Amino acid sequence: MKKNNGKSKGLPIGARRAIAYAVLVLMSFLCLVWFYILFINATRSKGELTRGFTVIPSTHLLENLSNGVFHGTLPFVRGMLNSLFIAFGSAALCTYFSCMTAYAIHVYDFKLKKFMSTFILAVMMIPTQVTALGFLQLVGKMKLEDNFIPLIVPAIAAPVTYFYMKQYMESTLPLSLVEAARIDGAGEFYTFNTIVLPLMKPAIAVQAIFTFVTSWNNYFTPALILHKDKMKTLPILIAQLRSADFLKFNMGHVYAAIAFSIFPVILVYLFLSRYIVGGTTLGGVKG
Repeated sequence: MKKNNGKSKGLPIGARRAIAYAVLVLMSFLCLVWFYILFINATRSKGELTRGFTVIPSTHLLENLSNGVFHGTLPFVRGMLNSLFIAFGSAALCTYFSCMTAYAIHVYDFKLKKFMSTFILAVMMIPTQVTALGFLQLVGKMKLEDNFIPLIVPAIAAPVTYFYMKQYMESTLPLSLVEAARIDGAGEFYTFNTIVLPLMKPAIAVQAIFTFVTSWNNYFTPALILHKDKMKTLPILIAQLRSADFLKFNMGHVYAAIAFSIFPVILVYLFLSRYIVGGTTLGGVKG
């Protein structure tokens, strides 16, 4: 019987590494090529866009930004500020209170613990469109139309974010750490804010990105609530720009507006990604 000296009969390490790098390069290309096309089209005029795509940028970027975004008929700068306020508020409330809910389910023992966890996950199965009519009626009765509160406060109830936080907490937060803090006399809020939240930083960063992007790209709910141009978010304003009549429609302005709208998302991802990579070991408990 031949002994296995630990050498695999598959491809050599160099070949496997080359295949892995080739796949990564291909995936990176497929992810980034659409951004390149967007930015190239944002530099071209309406006449150039009708002649087809070219890989070389044109010279109309500043013109498209000026006429379509900064000095156009729609308040895109105000819309970006509105979107930033709603997205940051939603991300902050969603991650903090979802983490707090996961902490309560993970640490405390009570009779309805399993039921509450199952109920929260069951809410995740309800589509937004099903509750939209009742939500819109509630907003109307509370006289909160053209207001950011209905777009920010409901982000507290986020079953998907709670589920992710709960799973991460089960693998990184030992109950002995919480018990040790209690023995030292720390209160529950102090324990949560100063011990639990730093351990959960990688998970919070991931969910903050997802929540920010979801809120930033949300068109359905803001379109039902926001009616004044000065209160509208960027997705609504871009949709209005695209729906202009043929004589006023300029695709170069639309591309410039879309490119203008995705810069904050890229910056938020670049800022939080270092916490994801650099904080992957924060969940470990040092002896």
